[in-house]
Amino acid sequence: MRRKRRELEIFSLYFLDGMCCAFGAVIMLLLITKAAEPRIIEQARADGHGLIAALQEELFEIRGETEQLERELKGTEGDRRRADATIARLQADLGRIRGQYEASRAMEPADGLEGELRATRQRLTEEMRRLLADYRPPDNDATVGGIPVDSEYIIFVIDTSGSMFQGPWRLVLRKVSEVLRVYPKIKGIQVMNNNGRFMFPAYAGKWIPDSPTARQQIMNILATWNPYSDSNPAAGIAEAINTFYEPGRPVSIYVFGDDFPSGQVEAVARYVERINQADASGNRLMRIHGVGFPTQFSGGYIGNGMRFANLMRTLCERNGGTFVALTTLN
Repeated sequence: MRRKRRELEIFSLYFLDGMCCAFGAVIMLLLITKAAEPRIIEQARADGHGLIAALQEELFEIRGETEQLERELKGTEGDRRRADATIARLQADLGRIRGQYEASRAMEPADGLEGELRATRQRLTEEMRRLLADYRPPDNDATVGGIPVDSEYIIFVIDTSGSMFQGPWRLVLRKVSEVLRVYPKIKGIQVMNNNGRFMFPAYAGKWIPDSPTARQQIMNILATWNPYSDSNPAAGIAEAINTFYEPGRPVSIYVFGDDFPSGQVEAVARYVERINQADASGNRLMRIHGVGFPTQFSGGYIGNGMRFANLMRTLCERNGGTFVALTTLN
């Protein structure tokens, strides 16, 4: 019994020593932690401020790079638009050059002004012009100088560009007057330029009733009438057909011009054919006649004049009309 009591006492002493050491260690840890806590918090705050500053600096750099990219993108878009405009201009130039080349191939080569106009369907000679003023077709002949005059309504589509107005305009007035004299009795007249602009806005889309007073008024205004024109008769022809066609109404369109600077002859001819449709017998909605003035030949722009002659010869041939190429401005 005495031996057991001694063992118990020894164990209890060791246990108490261990517990005291443990408590002491805990107290020391608490003291150390408590003393280091303010430094840790301050360090954490400093690190946080540094991180925020670094992030803000990075954000500013990203914004700067974004603005630079946006400027580069806008510059690229501007370059692309300029490149597209350049491509479109070059394509237009290419189409014009191709048209001139095709027109020159279609024409029969010859020397002199008459040789260059030889490929046109008909030339009005001095004798024909002299007879035209007083000639009246008999009942069994509906043509004058090869031009059918069987229509009850006529529409003039006149090129009012600078080369026409500043050049052969007096000759234009004379030819319009001659055409009117060829039709002593008709039901309606209209006058527009090749861009489809009407001479009389009050009669836009309506026929001008034929009378000596109306004819004289047309000639008076035509003497100084020069609205903008691009020398392409397609728009005026389309306006005339779309506005004034009615079944059973015979109409003739007279196109006056001197050059065709842009576009392709075949493309314009097909465009007019789609509008001026043919019936089962091949007759078109309206006849299309043409009168060409040789101003481009005397001015040195032979290619444009040849292309106009080729265009009008094609249009007149496919639309039941006749093309007259004047060989002189006198």
